[in-house]
Amino acid sequence: MKKYIAILIVTILMISCKSKAVAVQNSNTETTVKIDNKTVEKHYENKLDFSTLYIKASAKYEDEKQSQNVTAEIKIEKDKQILVSVRFLGITMAKALITPTTVSYYEKIKGSYYEGDFTSLSKWLGTELNYNKVQNLLVGEALDDLRKGKYTQTIVENLIRLEDEKETNLKKTFFLEPEKYLIQKEQISQASENRMLEIKYSDNKVFNQGTLPTNIEINAIQPKGKTNINLNYNSISFNEELSFPYSVPSGYKKVIID
Repeated sequence: MKKYIAILIVTILMISCKSKAVAVQNSNTETTVKIDNKTVEKHYENKLDFSTLYIKASAKYEDEKQSQNVTAEIKIEKDKQILVSVRFLGITMAKALITPTTVSYYEKIKGSYYEGDFTSLSKWLGTELNYNKVQNLLVGEALDDLRKGKYTQTIVENLIRLEDEKETNLKKTFFLEPEKYLIQKEQISQASENRMLEIKYSDNKVFNQGTLPTNIEINAIQPKGKTNINLNYNSISFNEELSFPYSVPSGYKKVIID
């Protein structure tokens, strides 16, 4: 997958790294504590209260062979649709429209586009993907709904670590800071396939609508190498009237996912 689509899809849909990972070593400083059911509840007290969100961002993509800086425009109508445009030197190189039922994107380099749903993408990736996970990634909430899971809670380097208790090869771990219970880091790992996805959030800013991280760093490790994406929110506005124009340019070839 070329770098423009990698920036678009990895950042928004986590496709390039396939949401799988090698296990990450625990810190030597680890203390097991009694599970506090209020931890998850307090995390969701920080949910952003908005109808629309408009973000202008800069993004840097880097792997072992290349690096690229682009800009991104992100529009979110909460729980309804997300439109992402990736530009290089002012030219739109890739665009994606995501709704709870459909995923569409096109990229200019190969003149290709995709239209489908999360079922096809999830099957292709080997992990469940849905609209809520995409939206959560962009606004700094846990990818999974923590209220629906069971977790072992520990303290690691002054962060609350919630580790999924499910006995599967796919491990999910969430790190929250203990003051406001905001997500600082989350990891998805699959040791058998030597793959890792780590997402870090930083530079939180407080708005009337709530707290939003303005820096998102995505690190992926897979057998083919390492990928890093750094997304910085440069301009943020809430509750404006937004348009979501999306159409595939004529002559583009449809991508088929088996």
